Amino acid sequence: MAGEITVNLRQISAATAEATAGNHRVLVDRPVAKGGTDAGPMGGELFLAAIGGCFMSNLLAAIRARNAPISHVNAQVKGRIEDAPARFAAVKLWVTADGGGDELQHLVQIADRGCIMMNTLRDKLDVSIEIGASESLIER
Repeated sequence: MAGEITVNLRQISAATAEATAGNHRVLVDRPVAKGGTDAGPMGGELFLAAIGGCFMSNLLAAIRARNAPISHVNAQVKGRIEDAPARFAAVKLWVTADGGGDELQHLVQIADRGCIMMNTLRDKLDVSIEIGASESLIER
């Protein structure tokens, strides 16, 4: 799957940009406390969403391809931030689902290996995946 992905951004206010990816648009902004208008997520939040979205799309595809008896899949992505310079030092994914057991563990490994974001970050950032509930995983 060699090729390129392009996202275009344009300024729409003093602190807000509109990102266009294919036919999709999302506003990127800063919180009010940091001089923005909170019209959209921050870039760091989108980075975490990109990791989680890439991983989830691969996991759901693996589940579908195998007709696995797994449903209600949820993931939470948390990034630990360090300063000087500000950056993510670690990212952790929590995955929960109904059903699956050992098969879910195997499918999580397949999704991890198939995800562009995980492959890009591997050996560059401390990224871990756990199966089971985190302390604040979104309720179904």
